[in-house]
Parts: sequence; C-alpha cells; structure tokens
Amino acid sequence: MVGDQPVCPPQLLLRGWGAVLLSQCLSSVFSQIPDPELLPTDPPKKPDPVTSETVVFWGLRLWQVIGIFSVFVLAVVITLCCIFKCRIPRTKKEIEARHAQRQAAKKYANTLETVPPLNELTEIPGSTPDASSVQTVSEQVQTQSANNSLSVVRVSEEQPSSLTLPETG
Repeated sequence: MVGDQPVCPPQLLLRGWGAVLLSQCLSSVFSQIPDPELLPTDPPKKPDPVTSETVVFWGLRLWQVIGIFSVFVLAVVITLCCIFKCRIPRTKKEIEARHAQRQAAKKYANTLETVPPLNELTEIPGSTPDASSVQTVSEQVQTQSANNSLSVVRVSEEQPSSLTLPETG
C-alpha cells in the first residue's frame, strides 16, 4: 500500500472541477460588467447658437449692442475729425490748392524772419536818431485830443451865459 495512491471518489472530483469552471466563468462575466464610474455619460449640452436675437446683457439683444457701440465709435471719430480738422482732399484740384496754401504760408513765414525790428523801421535814414522827431500814432492821437479839449474849454469861457437873473435893488 505504499505505492498506492489515494483514490478520490468521482463525485468529489467532479465537484472540484465544477467549482473551478464556475469561478472561471464568473470571473470572465464579472470582467465584462463595466464600472459605473467609467460608464460613458451623456455629452454636455451644446450652448444655444448665437444669433442677432440673443440677449447679451441688460436685456439688450446682440444687434442693439452692436448698434450702440457703432454709434459711439462714429461719434468719437466725428468729434476727433472736427477737433483736429482732418479732412482727406478728394480731388486733384483740392490737393493742389492745399499744396499752394502750404507753400504760401512757408514763404510768408520766411519773409517774416527777414523783416527788421520795429525800431529800425521808424528811423529815417540819414538823420540823427531823435525820439521827438518821429511821433507814433498814439502820440498823435493824444496831442489831437489834448488840443480839442483846450479849444472847448476856451470857447466855453468866452461865451457868457444867456441866462441872467434880473437884479433887484
């Protein structure tokens, strides 16, 4: 009996193999059941498409906001153009006229630089510089007004008053 192996009853062997097969089947079945955390969810809801009637903010629709913004930008551009007087000339004639005006202004500015000072203009060439020899306009007006006021005073002193009171006495 030393060389004899213990013999299992066939029912016991069948149960063992059945348990192994059952665990194999269950493991393959359970591996196919998905994890609830990994299950795909519904895709996120797409936002509504943006149209001209979409309310943007403060109850204003998109076209109203664009209109208000456009009017504001137009007002700023017009204001800046009026302040800085920027205007694009449209015809060749206007471009040439503007060029001629700039050239005339430049020529005038250059001639102003060459004009002598006022005190040199009032001196008479070849005479001695004397302050009383040439009267300015304001001095002439002052002397004329002084002469007129003196003649009025003299005339009023020479004419007796026509109203005299009768003498009683």
